[in-house]
Amino acid sequence: MEREFINPPGLYKHPAFTRVVTVKGPCKFLFIAGQTPSDENYKPVAPGNYRAQYLKVMENLDIQLKAVGGTWKDVVYRRMFVLDVDEFMKVLADPTVPSFFDKDWPPPSTLIGVTRLSNPAFLVEIDLMAVVNE
Repeated sequence: MEREFINPPGLYKHPAFTRVVTVKGPCKFLFIAGQTPSDENYKPVAPGNYRAQYLKVMENLDIQLKAVGGTWKDVVYRRMFVLDVDEFMKVLADPTVPSFFDKDWPPPSTLIGVTRLSNPAFLVEIDLMAVVNE
């Protein structure tokens, strides 16, 4: 399987995501549903804390990726839903928050500000698409 990360000329090369990823060859697509900052009983973790909720979401996504034989390097798209874009951007800009993606070739990404998630205590929800070798 071949993956190509492309930032076309004439567009701003964003530091947080790559504009286009192509995939060619025998592969398996993984679609991971929106993950919330919840424990194994679907109870909210760290209400009011964007940093802690983001890290819990990423921990839960890591479990799901591993369950299907994937890694963070296999992620080809992420979509993030947050209640407060400015507060969430502070978390992403914090150098003490671990990076889960290759800094040179992060996956294409969309960040969407919403008025509410499935539980009023959830501040962040992220879904992923990944591709692994067949």
